[in-house]
Amino acid sequence: MSSMKDRENAFENKFAHDGALKFKAEARRNKLLGLWAAELLGKSGEEAEAYAKAVVIADFEEAGDEDVFRKVRGDFDAAGVAQSDHQLRRKMDELMAVAVEQIQNS
Repeated sequence: MSSMKDRENAFENKFAHDGALKFKAEARRNKLLGLWAAELLGKSGEEAEAYAKAVVIADFEEAGDEDVFRKVRGDFDAAGVAQSDHQLRRKMDELMAVAVEQIQNS
């Protein structure tokens, strides 16, 4: 019986650990996305950092990536930045891979 309980605890710990890593990776991806978008929007320095933080905060509006996508898409549209939805989503995917790698190597 103890073996079964140990397995259950190990599974729960792995689930919690994976969830924490996913949260960190998404937050890192959103910051990287915000910095990338800030550059396209003509922001630099503290203004770019503030924009990146706003992108990270936008992710707390709802589950999933759509809130982040809408934030950046809306800002691009308002500023006349020429990026298609496909390009933006592809960049989000690319930066997620970068974020995961950075977290694994830290």
